[in-house]
Amino acid sequence: MGGDVLVTHQPAYLPWPGYFSRLTDADELVLLDHVQFTERGWQNRNYIRGTTGPVRLTVPVRRSFGQSIADTRIADTVWARRHWRSLAQTYGHAPYWPAHREALEALYRTPWTHLADLNEALLRLLLEAFGLPSTVVRTNDRPPAGRQTGMLIDLCKQRGATRLRVGTGALAYLDHGLLAEHAITVEVATYSHPRYGRALGWSPGLSAVDLLLHEGPNALSVLRAGARTETKAFA
Repeated sequence: MGGDVLVTHQPAYLPWPGYFSRLTDADELVLLDHVQFTERGWQNRNYIRGTTGPVRLTVPVRRSFGQSIADTRIADTVWARRHWRSLAQTYGHAPYWPAHREALEALYRTPWTHLADLNEALLRLLLEAFGLPSTVVRTNDRPPAGRQTGMLIDLCKQRGATRLRVGTGALAYLDHGLLAEHAITVEVATYSHPRYGRALGWSPGLSAVDLLLHEGPNALSVLRAGARTETKAFA
């Protein structure tokens, strides 16, 4: 079971620091991999630093209508060599590349067949490197009932949570009356990306791997510095 707060995310590829900032005081991350895969989203792509601006890395996937994230298969094996080459070229001289190179390389040498498995492995690697001891669970193993607010309420019940932590975008669809009926408090999490390091090419929204490889043990402090959580009161 989880802790008092429910933090859910779709499994993203190399997500930005704001993804992890919600977890600095949470015991568990629930990955919503039973939901539908979305094209042109963050589930299979993200940005790393580049010499002339952010560089997008995309994992190619096989698409079929209505497929879940858990069922989404990776289309080929060539992408992994390209991504590893880009990471090595970009971060080979970053201060904390030597500390994390071996673990990252092992992951990119693994012959992944499903996107959700790849993303989970990357998330676990980054959580451990940031010093965030969050347990990772996937909803495809036990899909919650309902949709939107109903689904989140069912997940709160499954995980033993009384607080639901969401981003600002969720406020548009949440049924606040229904949450109140189930005595679930809503927390709105935001992240203002602090600038870090002195290397050229920094910009907000880069993958959290950029933060890790440039800041190392100080990365968690950067995550905490940019995170804000506000309990939402509804009339």
